[in-house]
Amino acid sequence: LYHVLGGIISPMDGVGPSDIEIDSLMKRVEQGEIQEVILALPTTMEGDTTAFYIARKLAAFPEVSITTIARGVAIGDELQYADELTLGKSIINRIPYKN
Repeated sequence: LYHVLGGIISPMDGVGPSDIEIDSLMKRVEQGEIQEVILALPTTMEGDTTAFYIARKLAAFPEVSITTIARGVAIGDELQYADELTLGKSIINRIPYKN
């Protein structure tokens, strides 16, 4: 299943939480069938703000896992072209190497 928010929280653009589909997401979670919410939002300040807001709202449901898609260096990218933030996210989101 997926849920489309229809935007992100952006105070500079006059977009608040009530302007996107967060309430309908909460209603779906309240029904009790959702086990995990995977946040796939832009890697911007507004995207992070939206993710933080949603995670805080979903904290009321401890049985629901809240995750986000990985961020970092993409497959095929050259490390020399990665900026500090992207490289930092890649290190934070690292996965164990298994043979």
